Amino acid sequence: MTADLPYVLILYYSRYGATRAMAEQVAAGVESLSGIDARLRTVPAVSPTCEAVAPEIPAEGAIYASLDDLRHCSGLALGSPTRFGNMAAPLKHFLDGTSELWMNGSLVDRPATAFTSTASLHGGQESTLLSMLMPLLHHGMVYAGLPYSETTLFTTQSGGTPYGASHLAGSRSDRPLDDDERQLAFAQGRRVARLALALKTLHGGL
Repeated sequence: MTADLPYVLILYYSRYGATRAMAEQVAAGVESLSGIDARLRTVPAVSPTCEAVAPEIPAEGAIYASLDDLRHCSGLALGSPTRFGNMAAPLKHFLDGTSELWMNGSLVDRPATAFTSTASLHGGQESTLLSMLMPLLHHGMVYAGLPYSETTLFTTQSGGTPYGASHLAGSRSDRPLDDDERQLAFAQGRRVARLALALKTLHGGL
């Protein structure tokens, strides 16, 4: 990552690794374009035990996101597993703490997108993506799904929706991303990066 380049923040929560694998494909799509970087960040789990405190740095994977990661991004990709047709609580908890950015209009006109992983084919992929869309609209962001010019949407037998990339992880969450799912996640990252660069130029540097 280059310090002076704009970046797309890829902010995700992943319990078993499937959403993390998708995030890495989205990042690859972002970095397939020159002039922009991908910044991978995650969020800590939410514990029912009030005294439980997560370590400041996770044992593996991306480090935890800060408000500054979000404040200074040129684009955003949100990733979450499905939880009863909704985004996971840890990601929702982080977004609930972004009122400061909302009050200042920090994210207005920046492109955003979302991706998800679910255990079953009809396990709430699309409703989860729609639940992730709502806070982005409240922040004034410009939502970018997956257009049907990505023809894999017509042929995929697993994940993939026009609302954003998705992945069928299986009942044990051990099914790897297939070629279609990787291709769509990559395309989604490339699209949000392209829009981030275009909007940054349009607005003279967000």
